[in-house]
Amino acid sequence: MRALVTGITGFAGGHLTQILVERGDEVFGVSRQHDWSQPHLRQIATLVTIDLRDPDATRQLLSRLQPEVVYHLAGQAFVPEAWANPWGTMENNIRPQLNLIEAILKLRKPIRLLIVTSNEIYGQINQAQLPVNEETPLRPHNPYGVSKAAQDLLALQFYLSHHIDVLRARAFNHIGPRQSPFFVASSFAKQIAEIEHGLSQPVLRVGNLEAQRDFTDVVDVVRAYALLVEHGQAGEAYNIGTGRAHSIQSLLDTLLSLSDHQIQVEPDPQRMRPSDNPIIYADNRKLCTQTGWQPTLAFEESLKRILNYWRDKVRTQT
Repeated sequence: MRALVTGITGFAGGHLTQILVERGDEVFGVSRQHDWSQPHLRQIATLVTIDLRDPDATRQLLSRLQPEVVYHLAGQAFVPEAWANPWGTMENNIRPQLNLIEAILKLRKPIRLLIVTSNEIYGQINQAQLPVNEETPLRPHNPYGVSKAAQDLLALQFYLSHHIDVLRARAFNHIGPRQSPFFVASSFAKQIAEIEHGLSQPVLRVGNLEAQRDFTDVVDVVRAYALLVEHGQAGEAYNIGTGRAHSIQSLLDTLLSLSDHQIQVEPDPQRMRPSDNPIIYADNRKLCTQTGWQPTLAFEESLKRILNYWRDKVRTQT
C-alpha cells in the first residue's frame, strides 16, 4: 500500500513508519521541520518537508504522491504548550487536517484517511462513565482537548456531508522510546538516567502523582492505527487503550524500582496543570472486536524500554 504519514518525525510517526515498512508498504513522510530528528527514517521512507497549514502545498503534495492512505499524526501534542499558546495549538491541529480533507476531495480519488485525536476530547469523567466508550459526550477541559475534539468532529462532518473515507482514532496516553521528555514517563526516565550518570543531583521533580491514566506502549498504539486502516468502518471513532488505569505514582514507583540509586522526589509547581482529570481509561471493545487488536506489551515492560532508551541516550551524549 502507498501510505503517507504526516508528523513522521514525531514520537508515534517514526514507530508507525517502521511497522508499515516491515509489512511491505511504500511510505512517504511529511514534516515541516528541516532537521529530521530520526535519521534512520531516510533509509526506509521518502521524506518531504512542507507546511500542511498551506492549502496549496498540501493539495500539490497529495496530487504528486497519490497515496492510498493518509495517516494524519501531525500536530501540537503537549497540553501545557496548549495552555501557553491556545491559538497556535488550534491552528497547528485543525488547519492541516482541513487542508488534507479538501485536497482529498479535489483529487476525487479513493484515499482512506486516519485522523488521530486523543482521550483529552472527553475531558472530565466521573466514575459512572468508566470505562469511557466512544459514545461518551465530548467535554474537553483544556485547549489541546478542544483542538482534538474539533479534529474529531471535523472528520465526522466531512464523512456525513461528503462521504469521505475517514476514521477517527482516539488514542489514550501512549509511552515508549523516543518520546519527548515533556511527557511524564519520558521525563521521569530521563531524570533517572541523568542521575545515574552523575549529571544531576539525586532529586526527581514531579507534578501531580495522583492522576490515573490508561498507558499503552506506542508499538501497540501504531499497530492499532494500521489495523484500523485495514478493518475499520468509515466515519467511525475508535478508542485505543489498554482498558486499565495506572496512577502517575505507580509509574514513578516502577521506574524508581528499576534503578539502584537512592533518589529523592520533590513536587514541582511548574509541572502542575490548571485542570487535570483524576482518572480515565478506555473501553476498547469496539477496536478489539472489529480489528482483532490486543495490547501486547505490559506497562512494566514499556517503562523498562523507556528507561533503557534514556540510559543509552545519556551515555552517548556524555
